[in-house]
Amino acid sequence: MARPQQQHDILTKNSLPQFARKLALQAHFDQVRDDLRQVEIRLRQQADSFDPEIHGYVAYATATNGKRIRPALTLLAARATGGSTAAHIDLAAVVELIHLASLIHDDVLDHAQLRRAKPTVNSKWGAELSVLLGDCLFAHALQLCSRFADQTVCRLVADAANEVCTGEILQTQRRFDLNLSPADYFKIVAMKTGALFRVSTELAAHLNQQPPDTVAAYRVYGDSIGVAYQIYDDCLDLFGSEDGSGKTLGTDLKKGKLTLPLLHALQQLDGPRLAAVSATLLHGSDDDRAALKTMVVELGGHVYAARQAQEYLERAARRLESLPVNAYAETLQTIARTFAGELAELQ
Repeated sequence: MARPQQQHDILTKNSLPQFARKLALQAHFDQVRDDLRQVEIRLRQQADSFDPEIHGYVAYATATNGKRIRPALTLLAARATGGSTAAHIDLAAVVELIHLASLIHDDVLDHAQLRRAKPTVNSKWGAELSVLLGDCLFAHALQLCSRFADQTVCRLVADAANEVCTGEILQTQRRFDLNLSPADYFKIVAMKTGALFRVSTELAAHLNQQPPDTVAAYRVYGDSIGVAYQIYDDCLDLFGSEDGSGKTLGTDLKKGKLTLPLLHALQQLDGPRLAAVSATLLHGSDDDRAALKTMVVELGGHVYAARQAQEYLERAARRLESLPVNAYAETLQTIARTFAGELAELQ
């Protein structure tokens, strides 16, 4: 009989082939490739503005091979609603700095060794410096926001940064809590991930002085894409490949983070089986956690999570349907529906 890890590997190979590779969103970013290069320049400029003694740390954190999804969505939304400007480049850089700061803190909490196929800040320089560097990037992003003439930008970005941190606190607070519900999960991910996606597309439209209904549509689009992306990322942590993802995986179960596939499975268990899951989360071995992943697949947790993400993606695409059509708006809808199509292959 196959050992638990072997069982998990077989099920993952047969049921979840898409989790063996990265989600391919960058193919949709060609329309804003020149703008994204400007964002990279702006990020390098920010690193250069720090004290020379810490420049190397900031440069390492910002000079990554990351997907830059939030900046790309900012710029696509800008061009869909009138065109990208220097203010949009600044907004994209600000959002990415906040995102990078949150990743640095996440890697400390998760003891992650890899991020974007290279050593994390935490693995290179330790937790103390990493926490301070993350704080520094947060503060610098908000300092940049203060330069916008429109104070709405600074207020909404500050609100989003607060939501990101609050969501992380709530998730940490509810670790190992088998009473966590799917509704609780959606609230947390809307804060920790949805907030930055939301502010990216919402403020892109706002900076182009679009009417409130249009700004609201782009707000819903960003929020929905963000929640779907977090669901996917949580599935990746459970069932993915580190070779394919370029980052440390399997940290959620080890740290007691209950994500959507597992929460769906928990709702189908009785008292003794719940107690066994609790014991695995608190004291289980790698083999125990592999068996738990196998159980999640058998109970359809991955299918449920994929369908929930699809619903968010369809909501994102539909929300833009009533707005003026152009090539950039069509790309935003295509991103949502292509992402949903890839998730359909998991079912």
